Amino acid sequence: MLISDVRVTPVAFRDPPLLNAAGVHQPWALRTIVEVRTDDGLSGLGETYGDLAHLTKVRAAARRLTGIDVHHHHAVYAEVGRVVGGDVVTDKHGLTGVATREKTLDRVFSPFEVACLDIRGKALGRPVCDLLGGAVRDRVPYSAYLFYKWAAHPGEPDDEFGAALDADGLVAQARRFVEEYGFRSIKLKGGVFPPDVEVEAVLALREAFPDAALRIDPNGAWSVPTSIDVGRRLAGTIDYLEDPTPGLAGMAEVAARVPMPLATNMCVVTFDHLPAAIREGAVGVLLSDHHYWGGLVRSTQLARLCATFGLQLSMHSNSHLGISLAAMTHLAAAVPNLAHACDTHTPWQAGQDVVRPGALRFDDGAVRVPDGPGLGVELDRDALGAMHEQYLACGLTERDDTSYMRTFQPGFSPARPRW
Repeated sequence: MLISDVRVTPVAFRDPPLLNAAGVHQPWALRTIVEVRTDDGLSGLGETYGDLAHLTKVRAAARRLTGIDVHHHHAVYAEVGRVVGGDVVTDKHGLTGVATREKTLDRVFSPFEVACLDIRGKALGRPVCDLLGGAVRDRVPYSAYLFYKWAAHPGEPDDEFGAALDADGLVAQARRFVEEYGFRSIKLKGGVFPPDVEVEAVLALREAFPDAALRIDPNGAWSVPTSIDVGRRLAGTIDYLEDPTPGLAGMAEVAARVPMPLATNMCVVTFDHLPAAIREGAVGVLLSDHHYWGGLVRSTQLARLCATFGLQLSMHSNSHLGISLAAMTHLAAAVPNLAHACDTHTPWQAGQDVVRPGALRFDDGAVRVPDGPGLGVELDRDALGAMHEQYLACGLTERDDTSYMRTFQPGFSPARPRW
């Protein structure tokens, strides 16, 4: 099955004003949809980031893949590597850690790998999880992902979610998500307000949801002393503390002095980072993300390394659509050592998607592995076309939470640590 054509379509969809350590989400989230076609008529789907620098690399790689067999994982990776060369593509928001050449390559490769696995699954009549070793669970638990947020983007009517700028607002947000999706785990995106305020919010969530698994992620906004103080104050309240402070050295110091494990999707983002993190005891939970760990196969290899060295495993997310949710679900279904509910931004998309409804459903906080072959999802071409038109019209070409925040708060600084 030789690749005969690759289509790359940038899309944009509405995003609420979600606050984080880097600023605030812009009105439009950007993604890139990849379609790989073969000479025998099969096609597969992949999804990745939408920033222009990344999109440019994806488009360049797409032009080089014609004629490669979809089974030849290493040949696709090598060709993408030739396109990337020594370049390093960075994100302005910085919420997924340091940019490296390896990470850049893995980010560009990932959507093509997922699309090829989708094709291979369709050819065999088997789900993608079977190509990763087989499902060890048929339902994947996800977490309610809470954000401090404005009621609306400035100048627009209030959105359907409303404001959440204090503990009461977050509890109301959580209650909505728990009632609608059945989540049993709750994550708060912190790093927005002073730590005392966010500690009180976590304690309010614990009181409102006594049986839920809780965690907080300030994206490195706290100093080492602040992180230690927060960790001790939240002892027995949260399952893990995610990226409280920047860098492996700081994480290691905090990890040695708080009672819960530290999690990361920022200071360990490539395989090269693992030896130091393990040696220093900086991380107890690794939040994998196939979008920048090089796809699904490499993510299963990462899972095995975590099991070998005693690291717990879960999954990070960013603003994503249904192709990514399907890929995440197949990966999590095939990873035996998944220890915590995975992150997802799906509720914030409010039904916007490029896949036809029905294959991906939340029930009791989990998504059942799609029944169909491959990823088990079907592209909605009308929705894809509409979202591409939105991309062309919205005027955004990169995610820049900081500049958007400074439009309304000129003195805002994303410097970390802040507290």
